[in-house]
Amino acid sequence: MLRRSAALLPAAPGVYRFVDAQRRVAYLGRAGDLRARVRSYTGDLADRPHLRRMVPQVAAVEALACASAHEAAWLERNLLERSLPRWNRVRGGLELPAWLVLDDGSARPDLRVVVGERPCGEAYGPYLGVERLAAARGGVLRAWPLPLSGDRLDVAGRSLAEARGVAPSDRAGYVAAIRAVLARESAAVGALGARLEEAGAAAVERLAFETAAQVRDERAAVGWLVAPQRVTGCARGLVVGGWADGTGFVLRATSDRLDRWSAGPVEEAAAREAAGRTPEEWRDFAVLNAGLAARLAAVAR
Repeated sequence: MLRRSAALLPAAPGVYRFVDAQRRVAYLGRAGDLRARVRSYTGDLADRPHLRRMVPQVAAVEALACASAHEAAWLERNLLERSLPRWNRVRGGLELPAWLVLDDGSARPDLRVVVGERPCGEAYGPYLGVERLAAARGGVLRAWPLPLSGDRLDVAGRSLAEARGVAPSDRAGYVAAIRAVLARESAAVGALGARLEEAGAAAVERLAFETAAQVRDERAAVGWLVAPQRVTGCARGLVVGGWADGTGFVLRATSDRLDRWSAGPVEEAAAREAAGRTPEEWRDFAVLNAGLAARLAAVAR
């Protein structure tokens, strides 16, 4: 059953869960490639003996394909914080939520990483993973060195600003570009990618290979930063659902997080009602995952 279910899954990011014969969720996880991850449970699992004991009890697979690995990470965290299945060990996960706070003040402008609850000020997020967020911040400020455009730089800061040709008059342009990236505007994201590519090539040319590796990591982190992430920080009371071929799924938000997931043979009336309440920007997600739920349910039957 696991092999047949895995073959139906997309090679895309998402969350998956294993259900036992009593329709109880036994295990929930996330993957950058749903098909490969679920197929991996058909191996010997020598390094995960507790999951090896679980596999014979799996009667069905359920999955939701997400728009990005970041979105899948948040959805997994939300679901595990709400309910911990028997074979999961950690409630929520080990990654910390964080925000980017943009300060456009003339004295000491900056783009700061703040961990925890939403901070005051112009905050963007939440993002899941402090290290990647710090790397993305580094990439953004490599392209647009906002802190060097402040009016109250120390001696070292003034020297660095002079060396890089940065002046207070650049501040407004930097702030506008950074805001556009954080809003995921395609032109700004493309411009940032081009600047980082140039920085990496320049580092290689001067044989600064450690710097080139750092720029490469920053580019990857920026890609993660601007990828879609809609399941946390969403509208309060959001409902997303779909129905196809006798089965369906429903996702509901508690506060501003999608964290309640019912799937499989849910009541048709409930699934259709949820589908009717699904916002337009979630329709593609709903159609894709309703079809996926139906195909996986057919294998289980």
